[in-house]
Amino acid sequence: MYEYAIAWDWLTFAVRWLHVVTGIAWIGSSFYFVALDLGLKQRPGMPVGAYGEEWQVHGGGFYHIQKYLVAPENMPEHLIWFKWESYVTWLSGFGMLALVYYAGADLYLIDPNVLDVSKPMAIAISLASLGFGWLAYDMICRSPFGNDNTRLMVLLYFILVTVAWGYTQLFTGRAAYLHLGAFTATIMSANVFFIIIPNQKKVVADLIAGRTPDPALGRQAKQRSTHNNYLTLPVLFLMLSNHYPLAFGTQYNWIIASLVFLMGVTIRHWFNTRHANKGSPTWTWLATVLLFITIMWLSTVPKVLSEGGEARASTAVEAVVASPDFSKVRDTVLGRCSMCHAREPGWEGIIVPPKGVVLEADGDIVAHAREIYLQAGRSHAMPPANVTGITDEERQLIASWYETTVKEGKVE
Repeated sequence: MYEYAIAWDWLTFAVRWLHVVTGIAWIGSSFYFVALDLGLKQRPGMPVGAYGEEWQVHGGGFYHIQKYLVAPENMPEHLIWFKWESYVTWLSGFGMLALVYYAGADLYLIDPNVLDVSKPMAIAISLASLGFGWLAYDMICRSPFGNDNTRLMVLLYFILVTVAWGYTQLFTGRAAYLHLGAFTATIMSANVFFIIIPNQKKVVADLIAGRTPDPALGRQAKQRSTHNNYLTLPVLFLMLSNHYPLAFGTQYNWIIASLVFLMGVTIRHWFNTRHANKGSPTWTWLATVLLFITIMWLSTVPKVLSEGGEARASTAVEAVVASPDFSKVRDTVLGRCSMCHAREPGWEGIIVPPKGVVLEADGDIVAHAREIYLQAGRSHAMPPANVTGITDEERQLIASWYETTVKEGKVE
């Protein structure tokens, strides 16, 4: 059974790798086409229906690109559709959510000090929030309120702020950030799946049939594409945040997340303005720096709060603590790991426990038994560079203790 833990860890690595690869493909193509669209120029002699063109050079070759507001007079036989990058990114991201946060709900998703619910209920809340988010967003965009893009963006921002606060009232800080990112990414991918690609297909079908396409289809797709453009950077921040407890493990984590969305807007506005050849709005960088400084301040005022607190005693915990080698394992962990993984780390330069993992009490060690086994028992990943001098015998002790307790069914 302990080999299952290793196989599971590699599975999460594989899905995470897939998520990163497809995410790069989706974000890369999105950023490229936004920059291309903003940089198009109108020149004499362009084909009928062409809106603009651009000459580019890359990889030793020259590329001549033209954009049609609707379509060329004669539809090409082959069209490349940029859609699978988005779909696979979302699917692999959901896979990560299931593998890490649903399978490990007791450790990563549920914080009894925030909301004491069962694993099935927590997972149900997670799934419902993602689905509701898309439905509410789509309804607002389709309503008359969505006809004014500026007004719509302001409302959507305040909705995201509310969602950020709401998630911190449901899950651990780490899970709250991950869910806010998943909530936003679901909207982005659903925009592609339900709006952008279907609208483009309707335009193509109309042209092939000799009908005039509805210009509203293009406007709607453009609106959703613009939203995706401004949401990308905050989603990246939220997905990376699980490595930085200063972001998610504080009392004001929901405010920090709200400011991250504003930073995404200021950064993308700078790039979009530059790509459109409308100057260089340097004020956006000052605004971004000030927002980031505010985030840094919020992360330490008040003092950083660690995730969870004392693990709740249970029959399973008591059984593991009573196992023959637990006292030796506890001494090893406290002596080799707890100077960093403490609510108030004693290692110079570390001010919060890495990844929010605290290893001070018996319940902490039991809750993180699998991670200790993989990081310090079966591999030499921890401590970094073996700075605390953990011995091979101590690593073997951790490994044999975990494998024995798993075989006896005392810990998951």
